[in-house]
Amino acid sequence: MKFTEKISLETVGDKKFRIKLIEPENNQEAILTHYLHSLKNKKISNFFKDDAINFTKEILENKYPENVITTIVAEEALQMGLFEMLEVPFPPVKNPKFTFIDLFAGIGGFRLALQNLGGKCVFTSEWDKEAKRTYKANFGERPFGDITKEETKTYIPDEFDLLCAGFPCQAFSIAGKRGGFEDTRGTLFFDVAEIIKRKRPKSVFLENVKGLRSHNGGKTLATILNVLRNDLGYFVPEPQIVNAKDFGVPQNRERIYIVGFRNDLGIESFEYPKPSLEKVTFADIKEEKVPPTKYFLSTQYLQTLINHKERHESKGNGFGYAIIPDDQISNAIVVGGMGRERNLVLDHRITDFTPTTHIKGTVNREGIRKMTPREWARLQGFPDDYLIPVADASAYKQFGNSVAVPAIQATANEIIKLISK
Repeated sequence: MKFTEKISLETVGDKKFRIKLIEPENNQEAILTHYLHSLKNKKISNFFKDDAINFTKEILENKYPENVITTIVAEEALQMGLFEMLEVPFPPVKNPKFTFIDLFAGIGGFRLALQNLGGKCVFTSEWDKEAKRTYKANFGERPFGDITKEETKTYIPDEFDLLCAGFPCQAFSIAGKRGGFEDTRGTLFFDVAEIIKRKRPKSVFLENVKGLRSHNGGKTLATILNVLRNDLGYFVPEPQIVNAKDFGVPQNRERIYIVGFRNDLGIESFEYPKPSLEKVTFADIKEEKVPPTKYFLSTQYLQTLINHKERHESKGNGFGYAIIPDDQISNAIVVGGMGRERNLVLDHRITDFTPTTHIKGTVNREGIRKMTPREWARLQGFPDDYLIPVADASAYKQFGNSVAVPAIQATANEIIKLISK
C-alpha cells in the first residue's frame, strides 16, 4: 500500500498514530472523504461508514502492526477527524433542499451551481487525476474514479433527486432506424443511462458540446432522446442550445442542454431560463493588477502567430489568433489547438519587460498577452475564492473543459422548481 500524503500526529484513545492518506487508483480515499464530510456537517450517513471504518482499520494495522486496532478504535479515529479535513471554500450544504450526483465532474462546475441552489452532492465521479486534485481542494472530497467500472457504481446511493452529467460525445453503433439502449453499449452515455435505469432519479440534466446536435448525422442525439424517453421513461423536452454569454459571463460559449423528468411525476412541460439582462465584457473580469510577464507573448512567438494567420487568410480560411478588446466578450475557451491564442488580450499596464521564463526573442511591447487561468475561471463563472492548486497548463485544461456555472445554475433552478412541487 503506497502512502503519499502526510497527516499530523493524532491521539486515538491512549495511543498516538502518524498516518498518511493515500492517493490510490481505487475508490478508497473517495470513500473516506465522502464519509468524513458527513461527520463534519453533523449529518452522519451510514452509507460509507462500514467501508470507511474497515479501510481506516486496514491502514492502522499495516502501518503499526504491533498495535491491535479494533473496529471501535477505527471508528473513533474517524469520529475524531484522524484524517486531515482542511477547511474548504465550498463545503457540502448542511440542510439541503434536494440531493444530486455529479458524473464526469471535472472540477465541479455542476456541483458549484447546484450547491448555490441549496443542493447536496451525494456522489461524484471523475477519472482525471489533476481535476480530482482541484475538486478536492475546493469541495473537500476526492471524486470516485472510473464510472464505467461496477465497483464505482456500487457507491452511488439508491435515492437522489437529480443526476448531472457533462458526458463526452461518442458515436453509437446503431442497428435499427431508431437506436435504443443496447445500441449505446461501449459509450459513456450507456453508463449514464444504466445509472438512470437502476436509480430512477426524479430528473436528469445532461450537458454536451453544441456539435452533439449534428453528430453522426444527428443519429447520436436521436438515440439519446429515444433511450431517455422510451427506454427509461422520462419526459424530455426538446434540447436547447444555451450560450454562456446570456447568463452573466463574457464568453461566447454554446452548449446543448438535455433535461428530463421521470414520467410518474406528471411533468409535461419545461421552459428553459430566459437570458439575463445583465451584459458583461472582458473588462469586468480582467485581472485588477498587471499579470506576471510570463503571460505576455514574446516577439518571436507573436510573429509566428501573425505568419500563421496570414497563411490561412491567403487560402480564405478564418483560422488564427484573435485579440479580444476590453469592451467585447471572449471566444469560447477550449483545450488544445488555438484555444489560448484565440483569446489574447491587450494589457498596456506592463512596465517591466524582463522575461520570467526562457523565451526566444523579447517580450512584445504592444502589451499582447494570454488570459490568465483566473480570467478563464471568471469566464466560466467561478468565484474568486475558488482555488486553483494546479499548474497553469492543467488549469487551462480544467476550465476549458468545465461547464459555465451561471448558465447551469439558471437551468437547474427551473428543474428544481418543478421537482420540488
